[in-house]
Amino acid sequence: MTSVDQPVEVAEPRAAERRRRRPRHITRGNWWRHLVALAAVAFALLPLAYVVSAAFNADQTLRGASLIPSHVTLQNFLDMFNPPPKPGGAERDVRYWTWYLNSYVISGVAAVFNVMLGALAAYAFSRFRFRGRRFGMMALLLIQMFPAFLALVAIYLILLTAGDVFSTLGLNSRPALILVFLGGAMGVNAWLMKGFFDTIPSELDESARVDGATPAQIFWGVIMPLAAPVLAVVGIITFVFLMNEFIITSALMQTRDNFTLPVGLRSYINEQYAEQWGPFAAGALLAALPVAILVMLFQRFFVGGLTSGAVKG
Repeated sequence: MTSVDQPVEVAEPRAAERRRRRPRHITRGNWWRHLVALAAVAFALLPLAYVVSAAFNADQTLRGASLIPSHVTLQNFLDMFNPPPKPGGAERDVRYWTWYLNSYVISGVAAVFNVMLGALAAYAFSRFRFRGRRFGMMALLLIQMFPAFLALVAIYLILLTAGDVFSTLGLNSRPALILVFLGGAMGVNAWLMKGFFDTIPSELDESARVDGATPAQIFWGVIMPLAAPVLAVVGIITFVFLMNEFIITSALMQTRDNFTLPVGLRSYINEQYAEQWGPFAAGALLAALPVAILVMLFQRFFVGGLTSGAVKG
């Protein structure tokens, strides 16, 4: 046994030494992947760094703006709440907190109802078998190919007519804008949640049904708690999308008290000789902070909602 084992003990260190001495090719390893990742991160953070610099820069023009502000000041943030007068002595009519509240209330309420409607549709497509099921799913997906602003004229005319009957559902109305945003509840949201619902075993439904649970109790008490990750993902994505929406809101909201932040902040830069890029950047930065905090708080749900394929039980 000793004569047989000894050559093996000698050969193994020699083989390991040859592997250590072998030069590694420059293309081997993962160092280039780190470079690509760093380049992607730098490319994504460059616009954010530019906005932060403009928010703290004393120069109100884009010509003097840079990644490193030459004159750091907090005056841009103060101008959001105490705006300087316009040329000629006219007072600038700015209601930043009103726009701030409008954006978060409208986007938050619309996002919640979007998630609920999408969850109901996804549950029906996932659990029930009915005629037209496949065609309905394909139709929802195909409709998403067309941008929402293509229907702007039709939406405007509908709200213009509805306002003659119900003033709260006409033009320049927050509830009407929320109803318009609910038109996008289906489509990609329903598809995303339907795929997650398929990973929840149907045996849970059958067990709850045997215990006497109604379909509503199964949906609210069994399916919805298990689908919390995908609900959080869809809700936050919808909320951020609605916060950034400009075209439809600018056409339907006609008074300054009903503007949202994207529409209201435009008043800082839409004048030919009175552009205020500093306050504009400061207002955008203040609006983005709660959204960034919300995404960080629900980050673990993002990972579970977008990548989960395991069976939950």
